Amino acid sequence: MAISADLGPNLEAVVEDLVKNGRYNSKSEVLREGVRLVQEREAELAEFYASLDRGIADAKAGRSKPAEEVFARLIAKYEAMIDADDEQAPRRRHR
Repeated sequence: MAISADLGPNLEAVVEDLVKNGRYNSKSEVLREGVRLVQEREAELAEFYASLDRGIADAKAGRSKPAEEVFARLIAKYEAMIDADDEQAPRRRHR
């Protein structure tokens, strides 16, 4: 099924440049790739929203941790990483 689409001058120029520069063989290829990318983004958004819904449901059911506890654990983790990195780094000369 053929589809006719008015992209407007800016998007039409982008499509033409992509074909002219050899990135794609035809305008149809560019548009198919664009639709495929939209499909991927929509699927990723759907998963993101489903994840948010699960998180909200967990929080409402009491399956969560206080932010202070989470941040304290993260701070300790990254401070330990910095300390380990400092121990492995060559000693710097102080002037």
